[in-house]
Amino acid sequence: MKKSILTVFYMLLMHTVFSQQKLPVRNIDINATATKGKLNTMFNECIGAGRANEGLRADWQQQLLKAKQECGFRYIRFHGLLTDDMGVYREDRHGNPQYNYMYIDALFDYLLSIHIKPFVELGFMPDALASGNDRIFWWRGNVTPPKDYDKWAALIKNLTTHFTERYGADEVKTWYFEVWNEPNLSPGFWSGTQQEYFKLYQYAAQAVKSVNKNYRVGGPATAGAAWVPEMIAFCKEHNVPIDFISTHSYGVKQGFLDEFGQTGTVLNKDDMAVSSDVINTRKQIEASPFSGLELHYTEWSSSYTPADPIHDSFHQAAYILQKIRETGNAAQSMSYWVFTDIFEEAGIRFEPFHGGFGLMNIQGIAKPAYFAYKYMHQLGKTELQNNDAASWACADENGNLQLLLWDFSHTLPDDSVNNQQYYVRDLPALPKGSVNITINGLSKGKYQLEVYKTGYRVNDAHTAYIDLGRPNQLSKQEVEKLKEISSDKPVIKENFSLKKNQNFSRTFEMRENDVFLIKILK
Repeated sequence: MKKSILTVFYMLLMHTVFSQQKLPVRNIDINATATKGKLNTMFNECIGAGRANEGLRADWQQQLLKAKQECGFRYIRFHGLLTDDMGVYREDRHGNPQYNYMYIDALFDYLLSIHIKPFVELGFMPDALASGNDRIFWWRGNVTPPKDYDKWAALIKNLTTHFTERYGADEVKTWYFEVWNEPNLSPGFWSGTQQEYFKLYQYAAQAVKSVNKNYRVGGPATAGAAWVPEMIAFCKEHNVPIDFISTHSYGVKQGFLDEFGQTGTVLNKDDMAVSSDVINTRKQIEASPFSGLELHYTEWSSSYTPADPIHDSFHQAAYILQKIRETGNAAQSMSYWVFTDIFEEAGIRFEPFHGGFGLMNIQGIAKPAYFAYKYMHQLGKTELQNNDAASWACADENGNLQLLLWDFSHTLPDDSVNNQQYYVRDLPALPKGSVNITINGLSKGKYQLEVYKTGYRVNDAHTAYIDLGRPNQLSKQEVEKLKEISSDKPVIKENFSLKKNQNFSRTFEMRENDVFLIKILK
């Protein structure tokens, strides 16, 4: 795939400009014997997916297995567990409830077979139980309150009892039950009021706890980190059980819901976008009567629209790493939205790269964002002391070291150009100087150095797709070529030896939003 003449000219021009400037030098000094503690792996505690029914597809399941194996996700959350395409609920002619869990069983059996647990989102409303006809998405999820709250509670209790009988209480104790999704976006995801949501939550939470008091239930699953103090205050006042807080955040400047991807988005250039929401929510919890509650950000990403090309771009990998690093220990999980572009909120997509939320596209081609999670999963369990704010240094039980480092640069030129116009371009990454890495404390002996990378034109299927002219359809050969481009082969693989008291040192040239995983193997 040939680069365009304009791209080559631009790269040569930028090389000339930056070669005449003195670029910064970044130093990372690590002592292999100076441990910080156990690595916080909240980054892959949970991952998002579109809706439950999509999880019955073979290609969805194949992609999830790959993500589980390479990224280590332990829970998965999705919409639509109770919608009519899952065939869960109906009533006979006398109004008596009838329950059916065959589709849910098929999905949950598969999840547990690959060692991924469900983060159970209780929603949306089955039509036979709904009080109205307000709907969302192409698959028409009903977002109205129940016509009968006692029947709603009976459904949740029956479902929870079924889970217990099928999988055992010890297993279900490890799950999370989250009530609804983004009820503050009315009439989008919830046609009722805040108080009606709290009532919905109360009936659901008490139903779950009536089966087993040790099952975990929480909410409010709001957009924009909203309603957290109000949720806690309601539960305190009415003695309603709550085991965790969940909410969402996206790093754009306006709005929360873009159902069909038709709103031009602009990336928020605040250095603490997303992460400041997480930290603030933790502060709200600690200032409440329920300090110490678990905090789960059950959706987050750079952008809330399913048609934003930043999701496909090489910029996204560094964005993910930067935000997770900034949040520290504030949350127990940060569930990226989502793992695959097999995602039909706006209907079936007609383009292989359309700015979808996924870490992989519909054909299973890994995007740069995928490698952020793959690389974090390869970090050892022990974190080493490290003063660099854009890296992790770790060691595993075999004495191998890993250093994951990146550059995070805001690259959107100004607010007059939105993401949909900007990130579809070929955007050569500018030089950001060099990184000097020094590691002392290694024992003498023979080692292997392996370096993996994602960035501009490295594990960067999207830029290669731009080279193809951004076709609406890909041939089989083109899919195979893009998968080969994003196959994550090491960019460096070599052996070296260290004498007693000898340091390891290496310098890497860094470009905007480059990500490096450096592995030193005994």
